[in-house]
Amino acid sequence: MDKILEALVSSSHPLTVKRAIVKKVMEAAEKEVTEEQCQALYHLTTRLILLGEDAFQRQVGLQVQEAYARYHRDEFARFFSKECVLGLLQQGYGSLDCRDPAILDFLHGSLRLLISCPAVLELAPLLQTEVLRIICERPEPATCAKLATILTDFPQCVPREKAGVLFCQQLVRTFAYFHCPATEERELREYVTQVTRVSVLLQGIWKAEPATLLPSLQEVFAIISSTDPSFEPSIALACLVQHIPLQMITVLIKSLTTDQNVKDASMTQALCRMIDWLSWPLANHVDTWVIALLKGLAAVQKFTILIDVTLLKIEQVVPHIVPLVKSLKNDGLPNSKTFLLQFAELVHCMMYQYSGFPDLYDNILESIKELPKPNEEKIKFVLNQSAWTSQSNSFASGLLKITGKSETGKTGLVNLGNTCYMNSIIQILFMATDFRRHVMSLHLNGCNTLMKKLQLLFAFLAHTQRAAYSPRSFLEVSRPPWFTAGSQQDCSEYLRFLLDRLHEEEKTLSALQVTSPKPEPATTSAETLQAAASQPVADMPSHPDPVAANGDGRTLVERMFGGRLSTAIRCLQCHSLSEKEEPFTDLSLAFCPSMSKCHGPTDEHKSSSSVGPCQGAVNGGSESSEGSVKEGAGTRMERPVVEPTLSAPDLVDYFLAPEILENENCYFCERCASLQRAKKVMQVVVAPEYLILTLLRFSYDATCHVRRKILDNVGIPLHMSLPLRQYGISASSSSSAAATSSSSDSPDSGENLAKKLKPSQMEDGMMENRINSETHDSDSEMLSVPYVLSSVVVHSGMSSESGHYYSYGRNVSSTDGYVAHPCPKTLESSSLSESSTDTHEEMGCAEHKSMDWFLFNDSRVSFTNFESLQNVTSRFPKDTAYVLIYRKQEVSGQPSNSGPVVNGSRLSGEPPLQKELMDAITKDNKLFLQEQELNARARALQATSASCSFRPNGSDDNDPPGSCGPSGGGGGGGFNTISRLVF
Repeated sequence: MDKILEALVSSSHPLTVKRAIVKKVMEAAEKEVTEEQCQALYHLTTRLILLGEDAFQRQVGLQVQEAYARYHRDEFARFFSKECVLGLLQQGYGSLDCRDPAILDFLHGSLRLLISCPAVLELAPLLQTEVLRIICERPEPATCAKLATILTDFPQCVPREKAGVLFCQQLVRTFAYFHCPATEERELREYVTQVTRVSVLLQGIWKAEPATLLPSLQEVFAIISSTDPSFEPSIALACLVQHIPLQMITVLIKSLTTDQNVKDASMTQALCRMIDWLSWPLANHVDTWVIALLKGLAAVQKFTILIDVTLLKIEQVVPHIVPLVKSLKNDGLPNSKTFLLQFAELVHCMMYQYSGFPDLYDNILESIKELPKPNEEKIKFVLNQSAWTSQSNSFASGLLKITGKSETGKTGLVNLGNTCYMNSIIQILFMATDFRRHVMSLHLNGCNTLMKKLQLLFAFLAHTQRAAYSPRSFLEVSRPPWFTAGSQQDCSEYLRFLLDRLHEEEKTLSALQVTSPKPEPATTSAETLQAAASQPVADMPSHPDPVAANGDGRTLVERMFGGRLSTAIRCLQCHSLSEKEEPFTDLSLAFCPSMSKCHGPTDEHKSSSSVGPCQGAVNGGSESSEGSVKEGAGTRMERPVVEPTLSAPDLVDYFLAPEILENENCYFCERCASLQRAKKVMQVVVAPEYLILTLLRFSYDATCHVRRKILDNVGIPLHMSLPLRQYGISASSSSSAAATSSSSDSPDSGENLAKKLKPSQMEDGMMENRINSETHDSDSEMLSVPYVLSSVVVHSGMSSESGHYYSYGRNVSSTDGYVAHPCPKTLESSSLSESSTDTHEEMGCAEHKSMDWFLFNDSRVSFTNFESLQNVTSRFPKDTAYVLIYRKQEVSGQPSNSGPVVNGSRLSGEPPLQKELMDAITKDNKLFLQEQELNARARALQATSASCSFRPNGSDDNDPPGSCGPSGGGGGGGFNTISRLVF
């Protein structure tokens, strides 16, 4: 019979003929057949089933084998022996590999033919051993699904007792390798079906053998908590969660959260992967377990894990918020609307808690702008409901854990504990292109000065392979003595101190080079430099030429940031003139009381930019006796009322506007020997290469006795012009020299330069015009010096005692923009020209949306644009511009300090990296690679040493908090440092 059948299936007869003959062969199975004939037919049908050339041959094999096995079961049981099964599972069949799905299909079909035969029980022990061996070899999902089908139909073949526990553990681990490379929907559906089939098998085993459940869950946790970077478990593990009894949540979560062997890093990894499971299409109950685990960790006060998980997952959540809001809006269901309101409230809480990320939040805010926004009290109430949020003082630093080198190519700065005030200043100085090039071109080999530390820091920012560099050594040498380590500070105060230190240090070294027989700076002792740096700062030397050559004796800080301000006071009785020039490195711009929309004028507001005796010549502010006076009821200011919409030019106008000193603020005239009404005029006579503007945003609320932040939205133009009086000698009365010499005794010393007062009597107008023309008849020609925006430091927070700093910056040199020409301008029109500003804005319109700006937020660096900078306060009201840096553009007919001079030629690009700096960077880059290798090896060792317990890896390993995040370095130096954190 077997010969006939074999010849038939390989013949060329029509299929109808073949099928008719096959039918006759199958009917013959009912008759008596010898043992030899049965065995021959079983061998033939097995070959047709497994190696058939076409579907017809395989179908014939299945039909004939089934027919003869039904009537001759004992013979088939002898054919399908242990040896046959073992050979198929270990050696395969013919050209078929032992892992071929066809082998498993044949085994399954053969077992079905013996379903009620004792032979199945005889084969069960062998199959138990073989399926365990197969699972340990990590087969593909298709093979596992075939095995699962066999074991589901024949549970007697499932391993038992200890072997059953091991089988479940190994099957769970095999699950972790179920990765799906398919992209077609059909393939994806097939993959999900295969995974589901295996998970149903596990569910059945857990129900039949409850002792296997806990070891299986321990294995799941061991897998998802692995920190081995070379292994990422499959998301298919999510389908196992739905089969875990919900009544076990309490016991399992308590066991996990109180197990001393579970390291924080492992728990963080496990929780993150469980969150990833939420994307699995059939992930039932995963959200229940995630929430239960979060609550369990909070209950045992493992806040570090909760914070780390938030940091690691926040950027994965943010992109989905906008689509989710749109989906809920379009849904239209009542429960969707209710959830949307709650969700929008939580989003506002998130943006409040983790402020300072406008690039992440801008689109989100746009999507929920139509929904109610909770007030600050409500937000704080919601945040305080979750105790672990009050432990968080890290957000930006945590992003370093999940991000490599920024796509911008820029390097972030690690927050060393509320040091965002320093990080933001370092980044804007680094983005001051010409200043950076000057610093990098200095030859400071062998020195241990602050400038050398800054040069090294700039070199690392430009060339390190790290995503973020730790500026710890620079912090130690640049932190002001009165700054408490680890507390929040004022970035503008730090900037002034840093520039002052650099200025004094260079002056000291220059003096030593002149007097010392050994001119090398390296011979200077550290004690000498420290003593020199602690000396009071002297006034910068006066130079008639606004832009002098590099060899004129001025320091680098003076050449880059130094300007000069002229203050003239004219007595309105005798018309004598007192005039004095003083240096500045930044202009402290106060808000006019009528400008401030949030808070009224207070004493702190009126004097917040006053200059104390500790401020030096290169600091912002003034040491002049003609400093601005306190506001009084009778003081008056000559300027129109400022429009509600403010801009930086408005504040500069307010700073430079003339004022009348009268009543209790009268000026003591040496010539009259009495207090007299006087007029004070301030003008910039030397424009700095980099103009630093500090907006005085912190005022004192006398009613509440707290320092508050002025939240006015100040417009930041891309281009602006600074009125500059051409250097000359003022025409004045013969007594002006005496008045000038006596100016140091004026009672106005130390007051805020930015306060301008408006006259209240109309009859003073003609006299003031006459005085103005007499005082400045030779200085009416004004030069409008063009500037282009280089960088901005933003303070995010609600008060001076709290908040976070981040900065915007771009590479700008003196040749960017346009070339300006001197333009005649009378003193009365010395304010910034609005038409000029508008023209500049039109020129910069194309730049508004171009991604040539960078957003520096501690370790995080991202691309952004000028439009985002302009809208940051309107979008996020507590994020306000605090420090602005503008770069002066080339003016026709004037020399430029645009680049460092090397070997007599001016460099327009980056100077070559010096060997000492290159060696330091190369050494650190090698160290960084070694650190990566060591970390990878440590994680690999940790993964291989993990046992089947939840994670017996020793004690907790908590990383110290790094960034100020929502509680970053805002506020101001000299303010009370108690309770600076805000939550």
